[in-house]
Amino acid sequence: MGEIEEHLQRGIALKQEGRYDEAQVELQQVVCADGCLVEGHRQLGLVYGFAGLFDESLEELKKAVELDPNATLARNDLGMTYAMLGMYDEAKVEFLEVLELDPDNDHAKKQLLYF
Repeated sequence: MGEIEEHLQRGIALKQEGRYDEAQVELQQVVCADGCLVEGHRQLGLVYGFAGLFDESLEELKKAVELDPNATLARNDLGMTYAMLGMYDEAKVEFLEVLELDPDNDHAKKQLLYF
């Protein structure tokens, strides 16, 4: 396992433990080392969201989607963040995009029921 992957795995583990400040440090190292790693941006966006840094969360999740428009996990997370912030039109767009890519995506289907 390479150094970037180790930071990513540590960051995810710390996030799951609720240690968001430490997770943020690990995941920032990932995106600094490899700015094209979709999962690094996605995970950092999630950590920012859990920490209440919503502008930063949206920025990272949008970056993940920009890097890979077919990344349904990142699009679902972006949609959820939009919905949580009351940005329902933006959320709906993301969930519809997910269903374009994966018509059987249960998460997107369930979320669209709220719009």
